[in-house]
Amino acid sequence: MDLSKPTEENVLYMIEKIKEKLRMVNVDAMKAEHFNTEQYEDLVYMYEMVMKRETITPNEMQAIAAELGSLRK
Repeated sequence: MDLSKPTEENVLYMIEKIKEKLRMVNVDAMKAEHFNTEQYEDLVYMYEMVMKRETITPNEMQAIAAELGSLRK
């Protein structure tokens, strides 16, 4: 997947992968349609950071969820 372009498909892909990696319980809070391409670079940064981690502590998960929440429309 080419994440260099800010498309709705890429936003959907990254949000789904982040949810899978974090094993989020409340997935309805992280629907891809709540995000747009305006903060695309920030979303790519979050995606790359989450994907390269092998483990994520509960505190880190809470911080990531809060940051993603700030990127919502």
